[in-house]
Amino acid sequence: MLNGYRVLDLGQFVAGPTCARFLAEMGAEVIKLELAPFGDRGRFSGDKPRNPALKKSSQSTYYFQHNHSKKSVAVDIKQERGRALIHALVAKSDVLIENFAPGVMARSGLGYDTLSRINSRLIMCSISLAGQSGPLSDKPGFDYIAAAYAGLTAAIGEADRGPAQLPVAISDYATGVTAAMSIGFALLHRERTGEGQYIDCSLVDTYFNMHEVNVPKASLRGKAFNPQRMGSLHPDGGPTGVFRCGSGEFISLMVLPYQWSQFVKAMNMPELAEDARFRDARARRDNNQALAEIIETWLARFASRQEAMAALEAERIPCAPVLTLHEAMSHPHLRERGTVRRVADAAIGEFDIPGLPAKFSRWPVPTVLTADRLGEHNEDVLRNVLGLSDIEIEELYRDKTIVRDPLLDREQ
Repeated sequence: MLNGYRVLDLGQFVAGPTCARFLAEMGAEVIKLELAPFGDRGRFSGDKPRNPALKKSSQSTYYFQHNHSKKSVAVDIKQERGRALIHALVAKSDVLIENFAPGVMARSGLGYDTLSRINSRLIMCSISLAGQSGPLSDKPGFDYIAAAYAGLTAAIGEADRGPAQLPVAISDYATGVTAAMSIGFALLHRERTGEGQYIDCSLVDTYFNMHEVNVPKASLRGKAFNPQRMGSLHPDGGPTGVFRCGSGEFISLMVLPYQWSQFVKAMNMPELAEDARFRDARARRDNNQALAEIIETWLARFASRQEAMAALEAERIPCAPVLTLHEAMSHPHLRERGTVRRVADAAIGEFDIPGLPAKFSRWPVPTVLTADRLGEHNEDVLRNVLGLSDIEIEELYRDKTIVRDPLLDREQ
């Protein structure tokens, strides 16, 4: 769908690379500009090749997951010649994505004001902790820092303990998706007007948008409304939360107010419908813990988690087993839909990564994915996109303006 568009990816770790990877999977030519001499810092995370002969390889499972389907060009932007190469590529590109701390690009001569003079049709997207403006804009930071600023961390954990740490980088990924969506809209705008533009995305903004109900409540009620940590229970009651079964396994359950009568029927406890503690949604919220104890006592009657789920699903009550990562990865549904995707790398071998979350009726998902070694496409891009000669490319290698994985030379 994006065939013919060229994207420059100056991102590192997750958010920026995720945005660029989505565009790559949609058919765009994505040139990943990695900072010499070591490249994307994500190359040092995840699992590395187990073969001792490849222990110095630039490949890693972390890098592969977030950067497959791109062309790696490793360039030193601290050198004037390195910046000139990026300027030359900007003149021939449609999109540039970066997720450095605000100010880094401008200080490197790569700010939007400079690049838009080179290419007025350029769409540039910056992803940062808190955005390019405002009191927090000068702060560096990552996903978990953004969750703390956005008021999410404070709501996670047990009531009698401090806030808990999120175990996955939700906003890194979600901001990457937001950025990719925004770039798509900006490209549509450019098709209609010919105008490029600058897009400012932040992890804090993305996280704050995930408050699905509490922001208006806090605004209207003031200090009288203060969401409390509820551990495995949702603070709005429902009942909604994670409950222990008699088998020692856990089940996730979500009952909306209109489903209460169905839930009572599923439990075969008609007396709950008449219990003043649970007569409406507010009462159930106020007596959340008491209701949870009743539910877990009921769940303990079943020989297995699956039997309990069958009783709930008979009344169309939304529920799910709380799967471990290994159980989720082996689930036939996730395998059939390609949510879990099997890939192979020459240095690492075969392993699983997450698949593309959207399914298109007119765009097939690539069946074979590869991730470049550091600088693997240096010559291809510099020769075929910028028209540099072999002598010029050799000179760039000689003064270390560009670098490449030394194992690439060994394999030739």
